[in-house]
Amino acid sequence: MSGHSQFKNIMYRKGAQDAKKAKVFAKLARDITIAAKSGMPEPDKNPRLRLAIAAARAESMPKDNIERAIAKATQTAGGDDYTSTRYEGFGPGKVAVIVECLTDNKNRTAGNVRTIFGKRGGVMGESGSVAFNFERIGFIQYPLATAEADAMFEAALEAGANDVASDDEHHDIETLPDDLNTVTEAMEAKYGTPSASRLDWKPLVKTDITDLETAKKFLDFVDALEDDDDVQKVYHNAEFSDEIMKALESE
Repeated sequence: MSGHSQFKNIMYRKGAQDAKKAKVFAKLARDITIAAKSGMPEPDKNPRLRLAIAAARAESMPKDNIERAIAKATQTAGGDDYTSTRYEGFGPGKVAVIVECLTDNKNRTAGNVRTIFGKRGGVMGESGSVAFNFERIGFIQYPLATAEADAMFEAALEAGANDVASDDEHHDIETLPDDLNTVTEAMEAKYGTPSASRLDWKPLVKTDITDLETAKKFLDFVDALEDDDDVQKVYHNAEFSDEIMKALESE
């Protein structure tokens, strides 16, 4: 699962995350509000809400923001009209891209995503046009300080996970999609609520980016997608060479 952390580290070094904190918080707040509407507005009685709050805390979202998002679920009538939708295509460098959105207006979202693909050097495809390059997995994440790598690995496999990868920040646990909830519950009983538990797209093949200009265009393309309010996650199969990584870090 190195693809998750490699791209994330580039984004942090580019400083893009700090610039987009407000948008990140807004999306996390939407997740919390919808989760609170889907069940009880109390985390201990609503697993979906508990995970949404954990994800917000992992991004250092202030407690007041979290509480306002929960309160909004009981104060407003909307929220149940949001639907998940997915778009696929190729970004700069012919990198396969999957864009997952949460929207209350599919026409608006489709138009925005199509415009970003068109203006940023990408090509938007039909549903299924790139998904075959990925496999659907369950993804669970804990901060590195939660446990030693060996202990986390053993606990996750015992719980039914397929694999565990630990880096200098996180423990990333991979499961079969149907096993995600079972493994999450087992890990939660041992280590507390994870910072993430969701279905993910894992690339089966990688597309090498060895040209710095293409790498920059691709980063700008993903930045533009993530800046859209309706876009929740962007998945890709880009692989950056060591030389490109070093060059991006020095930008």
